[in-house]
Amino acid sequence: MDHVKRPHAPLSDRIAALVKEKVSIVPYDHAWPAAYKAEEERLLRALPPVLVKRIAHIGSTAVPGISSKPIIDIQLEVTSLDHVQRDVVPIMEDMGYEFIWRPTIGEEAPFYAWFIKRDAVGHRTHHVHMVEPDQASADRILFRDLLCADPALANKYEALKHDLAKAHSGDRTAYTMGKSDFINFVLRSARTEPA
Repeated sequence: MDHVKRPHAPLSDRIAALVKEKVSIVPYDHAWPAAYKAEEERLLRALPPVLVKRIAHIGSTAVPGISSKPIIDIQLEVTSLDHVQRDVVPIMEDMGYEFIWRPTIGEEAPFYAWFIKRDAVGHRTHHVHMVEPDQASADRILFRDLLCADPALANKYEALKHDLAKAHSGDRTAYTMGKSDFINFVLRSARTEPA
């Protein structure tokens, strides 16, 4: 089947529009784990099995009980980002995802494949972050696990997110960067604590 490539605005314009989308934090929704599982199954059915190394629910929707942006974040570790760009983008676009080849926030390199899925009115529902396995991908899973294991820590993170959403409701980059010190502190502490 031939894939018809959808026209896209220049990357800089698309990213500029994306970062201005409103940051909304909503109460925890018990449907989030099932929404993740359903999308995981769709992705695994659609994607070449040789591509997928590990798939995981990351971000705050993966942490029971805490408020979050209502977007299911999925990290998909892949064998090759070249393969993703060459062969997988059309599959993801056919599944209703928008593709952006973007730099990792806070780093000069590496780039990764970011896919955004929206509902009928244009609100984001899913993000798929396709990455080659590295320390950053391991850290995202570790951070999720640390929050799940420590409700007090999760509550601190939740409070920070509420404060940042109020301060930066129209600036997703500032919102995301505002969480960096907290996340880095938690990860550093976890690495230095005795097992």
